[in-house]
Amino acid sequence: MAVSEENVKEPVVATAEARKSFEEQALARLENFGGVRSEKNPWSLTVVVNSARLHDAVLAVRDELGLDMLLDIVGIDYLGFKDYAGPRFAVEYVFKSVYDPAKRLILKVFAEEADLKIPTISDLYEIANWQEREVYDQYGVTFVGHPDLRRLLNHVEFVGHPLRKDYPAHRRQWLSTNDYLYPALEKRLESKGYKILERPEEILPNEVEFLQGSIKK
Repeated sequence: MAVSEENVKEPVVATAEARKSFEEQALARLENFGGVRSEKNPWSLTVVVNSARLHDAVLAVRDELGLDMLLDIVGIDYLGFKDYAGPRFAVEYVFKSVYDPAKRLILKVFAEEADLKIPTISDLYEIANWQEREVYDQYGVTFVGHPDLRRLLNHVEFVGHPLRKDYPAHRRQWLSTNDYLYPALEKRLESKGYKILERPEEILPNEVEFLQGSIKK
């Protein structure tokens, strides 16, 4: 589909003055949501907000500050972090403007292990749907209001959250049955005219490890 020149914005060049102006504007706006400037970050202004105000703060970030791209949602586990006495977990939201490189921002929320719940922002940025599922899978953060909060990278029988600092790095968890998506995938392939020539055997039990063609007790 052709894109008319009228719909294409001219990119701008970020300057130190533009960065400073945006940071002042962003901090002033986010203070209304309890926002506090965090540690110095050479890449971006980082503002800590209360998780209860997160959704409203992100709405302002998108509609008032013009940050139309959510680059990433990142989980952090501070367990064992030197000279740190705050909540164990944090989640960072990395935003930027597609056309204005001077506009970039990190929103950060903290959460205690006993109440690891944060409001979803998947209704504001569609990409957050997958990003929140990844943080839930790897860290165990529950995103309240998410339409389909299930594991993204690990299988349905997986127990625990592998990016937590206290998860045993050597631990292996094998899936004991075929992936639940397999029947749906098979039907879709057959509907497109593909013929299934061979169906896989059931995956070996968890107590047996299958690696690169060799079986180890």
